Order: sequence, then C-alpha cells, then structure tokens
Amino acid sequence: MSKLARYDPFSLSRIDPLEDIDDLFKGFFVRPVAFEGRPQMQIKMDVKESDDTYTVHADIPGVKKDDIHVSIDGNQVSISAETKEEKEEKKGEKVLRSERYSGKVVRSFTLAHDVDEAKAQAKYSDGVLELSLPKKAVSSARKLAIQ
Repeated sequence: MSKLARYDPFSLSRIDPLEDIDDLFKGFFVRPVAFEGRPQMQIKMDVKESDDTYTVHADIPGVKKDDIHVSIDGNQVSISAETKEEKEEKKGEKVLRSERYSGKVVRSFTLAHDVDEAKAQAKYSDGVLELSLPKKAVSSARKLAIQ
C-alpha cells in the first residue's frame, strides 16, 4: 500500500520555486513601468501620403521651437523634443501639485519610400509640427550594352 499524506495548503514543501518565480514576473517586462504621479509626454501624429509627398502633423504642445529636432535617414524619420523643468518658488509659497512634464521624448517611424532630405520642410505653430517630406525620385534602370 502506498503512503498517504495529509494535504496542507500552507506547506512550502509543495511549491516549485522556479515555476512560481516565472508566474511572479510573467508580463512584467511586457509593459513599460510608469511612475505614479509623473505625467508622460507623447508625440501624437497624423501621416498622409500623396503621389509625391508625405505630410506629417505631430502634436508637441508646450515645447519651444529650438528644442525640437527632426532627423531623416533614407525612409527613417525621427522627431525628438525636450522640455526643461522650470523651478520658481516664492517665499511662503509651496507647490501643491505639478503635472507639467519635463524631459525628452522621441518618436521614430519608417515610410515606404525614401525622403529627399534637401527638399524637406518643417513648420512649428501652436504646438503642432508640420513636416513636408517629398519622396525621392526613383532612379530609372539603365540598360547596359554588352561588348
């Protein structure tokens, strides 16, 4: 006859430590960790395509024009913006709540066609960055004569 054991739900001897650690961290690295009380700045965009140009409208409110940088590398476009925290406290005044973001945010995306960097234009007005990104002319194939 086999040995009978009484079930104890609080016993640590039945726990497989490797399996339980996997369950503990499952999904932990799937989402980035957000710090409570700190607002997150995001760049929200609309990208439109016509026959010869991409037009991008990116919402970047509260950022100075000089703190926005756009880089183009072939069909890869990156937009970065940085805001600096300004601390000004007067005597007898304390900050009860601060929801304004300070830091750096970057947004990159890939387009279907290469962009002509020389003809690209950018305008920033009322918190909206507008990019006009002309498509690079496709070079036509050249037929070589065999000698």
